[in-house]
Amino acid sequence: MRGPHYRIELADPAAHRYRVTLTLDEPAHWQEFSLPVWIPGSYLVREFAKHLSRLTARQGSGELPVHQLDKARWRVDCSGDAALTLSYEVYAFDASVRTAWLDADRAFFNPSSLCLRAHGREAMPHSLELASVLDGWRIATEMRQVGSHYEAADYDELLDHPFEIGPHWQGEFVAAGVPHRIVVAGAWPSFDGERLLADVRRICEAQIAFWGGAPFERYSFLLWAVEDGHGGLEHRASTALICARRELPTATEPAAPGDAYARLLGLFSHEYFHAWNVKRLRPAEFAQLDYQRENYTELLWFFEGFTSYYDELMMCRAGLVDAPRYLKLLAASVNGVLAAPGRRVQPLAQSSFEAWTKYYRPDENSPNATSNYYAQGALVALCLDLSLRARQSSLDALMKRLWGASSGGPVSEADILAAVGALGGDDTAAQLQAWVHGTEELPLRALLETHGVSWRDEGRQMVAQRLGLRVREGALTGISVSHVLAGGTAEAGGVNARDEILGCNGWRLRRLDDAPGLLPSAHARLRLLVARDQRLLELDVELPPAGPAAVALGLAEAAPAGRRDWLGA
Repeated sequence: MRGPHYRIELADPAAHRYRVTLTLDEPAHWQEFSLPVWIPGSYLVREFAKHLSRLTARQGSGELPVHQLDKARWRVDCSGDAALTLSYEVYAFDASVRTAWLDADRAFFNPSSLCLRAHGREAMPHSLELASVLDGWRIATEMRQVGSHYEAADYDELLDHPFEIGPHWQGEFVAAGVPHRIVVAGAWPSFDGERLLADVRRICEAQIAFWGGAPFERYSFLLWAVEDGHGGLEHRASTALICARRELPTATEPAAPGDAYARLLGLFSHEYFHAWNVKRLRPAEFAQLDYQRENYTELLWFFEGFTSYYDELMMCRAGLVDAPRYLKLLAASVNGVLAAPGRRVQPLAQSSFEAWTKYYRPDENSPNATSNYYAQGALVALCLDLSLRARQSSLDALMKRLWGASSGGPVSEADILAAVGALGGDDTAAQLQAWVHGTEELPLRALLETHGVSWRDEGRQMVAQRLGLRVREGALTGISVSHVLAGGTAEAGGVNARDEILGCNGWRLRRLDDAPGLLPSAHARLRLLVARDQRLLELDVELPPAGPAAVALGLAEAAPAGRRDWLGA
């Protein structure tokens, strides 16, 4: 008996349709199939089956009825053990790293969007072949190629290998003896591929040295450059990435990466770190994944947040940014977290558990009600790192201890706390537990200053910050309120999300920062003219005094040993 075989045809690029043929030897009498409803690494039920159509089944020369059991599960009643063939189409026009895409210029897919699971055969080898690939197009994947086919040990491995297909650019390098490949689709003609290869190689070498070796034989970065976009999704031996073209390096890129290119390198660093931290070292609840429903864990603050801490730190260790530049990047994270009232409402453990309904489904109230297990989790990692360094240990030692103790396998919160206790004492473990299960402010300033990092206020608040608003504004579009932050004077004055602010104190207003010019004194009340649901309203809102706009971090003159060990400066 052979495992499932998939023939994936790039059938109609103009209509964005793949055609898939699944062949199954010796099917069960009542053979079930299902398509995943989510993809590991992106914690949202995405309903991939909504794009599947024209599903038919044949056994021998006869067509069999297909019974749909629920939104993503089907059954075929088979007769005998002759091979069963399913045929279906999948619409693919999602410009992201999570699903599938097909047009005249490029094909991309995650098998979770295209490959039905044959129930009872998940542990068997799976094979896949591609058809109708255009002349001049190349295929990039880390799934093992055997002749004209690709093979995976089981269904889990099949889903963990995305495919990038097209006339893309690609380059290779070797890091710590391991071959790596970068594939870029949609790049500008002025894209400097050699610069990207050299810089990403430094990141990879730093991370392999950190972990003590690579858990893969090869690795591919599959990058799609678009007009506007940014993100990634990790896999066991590759990652799918998307970026804005302006983030790509060109021949004019300075020796120290500009902000846009540094952001791209941070994305490479983040997804690469995941090859260890979440793809192998992973939540105990993810030891066996269920692709048909939500898989809950309270540990995304560790697996995403701690990875977010290391992504920019690894850029510093690789020499791509210096310590002052790293602290500037860190300050941006600090300011982002401090600007969200939800950090005082939702503990990080709860944020992780509720990612399926809150983090991945944001709305106008999200900053008030939710914490960010990426950014805030990274600050917990920072606090833990500095706390451990005060005890002659480090977060580096913790990560390596967990990797070694679990052999790169599932871990629980109890495992993490036990390792923290062994390195930093029970009080440090208790503090970590309080940080992730409570909502008290993190001791960022005290820990940073102890390690030779200055903390100072910078700039003066803009009017939106003073009022507790987030807005979109422009000379032609006016002022639209996207978020009203809890505790602000705008909330107290009755301003709502989706309001359009038209005027202030009898004057037309196109930029919120023009409002103080309409006041007789520095601090007064604003009479806002607001459009809401086709009605015009006047709202009295207090304009508080301007406070500091942000926190700035820098290297203090004194350089304690702890800072040198941490930042090398």
